[in-house]
Amino acid sequence: MEFRLIDLENWERKEVYSHFINEVVCSYSITVDIDITNLKDKRLYPTMIWLLTSTVNEMPEFRTSLNDKGLGIYSDMHPMYTVFNKENKNFSGIWSYYSTDYNEFLKNYESDSSVYSSSTGYSPKEGTPENSFNISMLPWLNFTSVNINVYDEGRFLLPIFTMGKYTDKGGRRMLPLSVQVHHAVCDGYHVGLFVEKLQKKIDDFCE
Repeated sequence: MEFRLIDLENWERKEVYSHFINEVVCSYSITVDIDITNLKDKRLYPTMIWLLTSTVNEMPEFRTSLNDKGLGIYSDMHPMYTVFNKENKNFSGIWSYYSTDYNEFLKNYESDSSVYSSSTGYSPKEGTPENSFNISMLPWLNFTSVNINVYDEGRFLLPIFTMGKYTDKGGRRMLPLSVQVHHAVCDGYHVGLFVEKLQKKIDDFCE
């Protein structure tokens, strides 16, 4: 993992970043319906985690972060995601190493989820990589909008993804996906491009 610092003075996004990190500090979320018809016979949650991570790793706007080193871009990201304890009805946040090979990632996911899905702690797996981002799913609820409030003085720049309950519409299977980003590093254009790339990956997906 490499964290490449941004030369802010010569960054083409300098003025936009400064405005939304200092003056009008804001994040925003956009919820879209994703066509997951091609994933009907696949394990939806790990497949979507892998596809989201693959898309994040193609777009630097979704890997830009502020840490103790400064403002920079991670060379690659790993997913943090939630697993549900069916006994106590609570969830835990865990992570798995990403691989460009889906089957290798699936092995990581299966190993981690089998170990930690019965956990009663919020963060049972230690060693969360700094280059990781959040994914969660509400399989019980089909929603049209999600907004997450992060109270950190407006410095959390990495994306947050929330998926909901899919529905079948006109022969297509549609999944609500909320994409939450910080306006300092990610505009509506970038979200639109992300969704376009993600949809193509879903349409082309095969194990």
